[in-house]
Amino acid sequence: MYKFLEEVVDGYMTRTVRTVKRDLDLLELSEMFERDDFNSYPVEDDGQVVGIVTKFDILKCFAFTPSQMLPRYPDLISRKIGDVMTPEFIYVSPDTRLTRVLQIMVEHRIRSIIVLDGAQKLVGIIAREDVIAALKVTARD
Repeated sequence: MYKFLEEVVDGYMTRTVRTVKRDLDLLELSEMFERDDFNSYPVEDDGQVVGIVTKFDILKCFAFTPSQMLPRYPDLISRKIGDVMTPEFIYVSPDTRLTRVLQIMVEHRIRSIIVLDGAQKLVGIIAREDVIAALKVTARD
């Protein structure tokens, strides 16, 4: 377990990250989630990460209160990612300790965190599964 305390994001993050654009609609996004089995995608605009979109963001579009009028499904599913994404997102760097990543995931109840380098360029993503893998690997040592 002590070895886990020394581990950093760089050793466990996924480096090949699929991103999406703001103008993609929710139907296409939902098909991507199904096909790729991801929980989130970074949203890029001109090579810069401008937000993150999750399965939860899609679900929020369909949550209604008694005072809200129920829009038609085609109207909802044709909304654009830019309308539903989270523009204020948490990110870490490749040299962030996994203990910090774990703390962030637990505190904010998030499944994955974008990894940006010093120039704020996307270099990876680290998910709960990656942290669990690190815990398993370091427990063996």
